[in-house]
Amino acid sequence: MSKQGQALEQAFHGEPAVWLKWGAYEAAVLPAVGANLIAFRDIEKGYHFLHEPAESEMAAFKASPGTHGIPVLFPPNRYQDGTFTMNGKTYTFPINEPKTGNHLHGFVHTAAWEVLDYGTLKTESYVLLQIAVDEQHPIYTYLPHRFAITLRYSLNDQGLFQHISVHNRGNDAMPCLIGFHTAINAPFAPQSSPEDYSFTLTAGKRWELNERMLPTGQFLPLSSDEEKLQTSGASPYFEPLDNHYTVETRNGRNQMELTDAREQVTLVYDAGTAYKQWMVWNSNASGQFFCPEPQLNLVNAPNVDLPADEIGLVSLEPNGIWEETSRLYVKPAAN
Repeated sequence: MSKQGQALEQAFHGEPAVWLKWGAYEAAVLPAVGANLIAFRDIEKGYHFLHEPAESEMAAFKASPGTHGIPVLFPPNRYQDGTFTMNGKTYTFPINEPKTGNHLHGFVHTAAWEVLDYGTLKTESYVLLQIAVDEQHPIYTYLPHRFAITLRYSLNDQGLFQHISVHNRGNDAMPCLIGFHTAINAPFAPQSSPEDYSFTLTAGKRWELNERMLPTGQFLPLSSDEEKLQTSGASPYFEPLDNHYTVETRNGRNQMELTDAREQVTLVYDAGTAYKQWMVWNSNASGQFFCPEPQLNLVNAPNVDLPADEIGLVSLEPNGIWEETSRLYVKPAAN
């Protein structure tokens, strides 16, 4: 029998938040900061699964909310010279990464979202958020389409569930390029150390990136540690990582599994098979957190001359809806 949950408005370090609670679990989302799911915790065991900003870090986090919680990236990652052409229309974004001369991570992770609903059902607590773009919205300057992104998080005994959809409300096709900069604590348990952790990933091939961190269209051979990601697992900090991989589903699933050998538990990030690429970044092997980032599309995909299905280059037709689900949950570690 599940314990009754809660959904309530309560600040997170002074920032307006909607909290979900269910049994031992709690989670918090920040509507005004990109609908970032900033916390997911097991309060009985003291697990903090996501990289959360401390109260003293809130100003810096809100100025650049890319490495905490689960930021929504639309479009994700880098675009050469801040521009690309799709469906005969050229898009020009600000160059916000001067060292590479690229645009990075899009606009919705820093924008305010609307809370459409939150509450508790017999089986879950939930929150529903949306960002709707039309001619009056600042994002329309860069993505001149009428569209809405709707995000639903729910919490129950099985962990955290995410459902996201993109609805093209306009009369012309639009780019649907999306991903998440999910920041996972390793260690997430209070008594564990980074050495207790290893992870596996449904990574296939590693894309070669040039000096501007853009794909060349070629692949690199996997190192021995990268090969372990496909089998027994490797440390999240085996070297500084800012690597891009294709997805190679296993057993019909696309996921990252992070195991704490001391606690004998595994955190599963089941990201959904629509995401065709992984980015893995570990903040220069910080030993604190790493980001397994599911992306629908290859970095800079509209500027890469490869088949659209191979690189996740999705064009959403007028009135079309794209959607996918993901889940974070815990299971006993395999022996």
